[in-house]
Amino acid sequence: MALRIGVVGYGTGGQHFHTPFIAAAEGCSLAGIVARASATVAKAQADWPGTPIFASLTDMIAAGVCDAVTVKTPPQTRRALVLEAIEAGLHVIADKPFAPNAAGGLELAAAAKAKGVTLGVYQNRRFDADLQTLAKVIADQRIGRIWSLHNRMDFDDPATLEAGPTGGLLRDLGSHLVDQMIYLLGPVASVDAQLDHVELAEGRTDASFTITLRHVSGCHSHVSASKLNHINLRELRAYGDAGAYVSQGSDVQAQAIFAGKRPIQDLDAWGYEPETNWARLYSAGGVELIASEQGRYHDYYQAFAEAVRTGGEPPVTGEQGSATLAVLDAARLSAERGRSVDL
Repeated sequence: MALRIGVVGYGTGGQHFHTPFIAAAEGCSLAGIVARASATVAKAQADWPGTPIFASLTDMIAAGVCDAVTVKTPPQTRRALVLEAIEAGLHVIADKPFAPNAAGGLELAAAAKAKGVTLGVYQNRRFDADLQTLAKVIADQRIGRIWSLHNRMDFDDPATLEAGPTGGLLRDLGSHLVDQMIYLLGPVASVDAQLDHVELAEGRTDASFTITLRHVSGCHSHVSASKLNHINLRELRAYGDAGAYVSQGSDVQAQAIFAGKRPIQDLDAWGYEPETNWARLYSAGGVELIASEQGRYHDYYQAFAEAVRTGGEPPVTGEQGSATLAVLDAARLSAERGRSVDL
């Protein structure tokens, strides 16, 4: 029986990064959507005919249509909604950043454990085509023992910068990039960060960052992002004792979704970078093009449904999500104090 999943919030995240991938995921079904504004309700109805629309999570819980919910609402509203769903006995997927800090994340993880429900953090960018391609190169030891990774994500997209002291780019894209580095290289031992701020009507907002992570494994990684610098560039670079790897991807799944496509229309062809964007591997043998692995955000939902069915761990647990938040907490402290912070 498919896991019935309701989506709480139908802004760009709910529209583009959750509902299409729930619909495409084996073992999952889209069971309901929470939306309030009349225009948002109309959009949800047009996108998903026949799917019930509710004015609140409380109403959706009362209707009994869901086994699990995805919470994709503004960050400051997520804690209360996640706790409401847990208390109702629902499994929960919380979008990133799933809590304001690491302590808040561990609170939610403990609440889910006490209630006996599965809590997952939606780190879909582990399933990006470019990251999965790099993960395979590392697993196949194509560049030898890894020294360092460089992870850059610049968007010319000021409209989506979450303004104010409780928002900012560190909590937004930083959640993704740090999680990707932990996914590839393991736990972090220390953090050194620089944040760049702008003054907006909502308050002081971090609009770009550069972070160096020293991993317990001995590797180091370097992540950076911006949204206000009029540049679009996604780059992954890896250095090892046998070579180097460079990719400049196009965020192919997001581009397809924004173009009106859905993965369920052609799952076999979904999520591959075109050959013009294939990565290059540099070694003693010369330069080699590396074909794209498939980007599959729906794999997150399939794995979550399997975890619920078997009682196993979801793709990203609350504790793992809290470890990422601990790095972000340390990054902010590092930038404020101008020094490295040990974890």
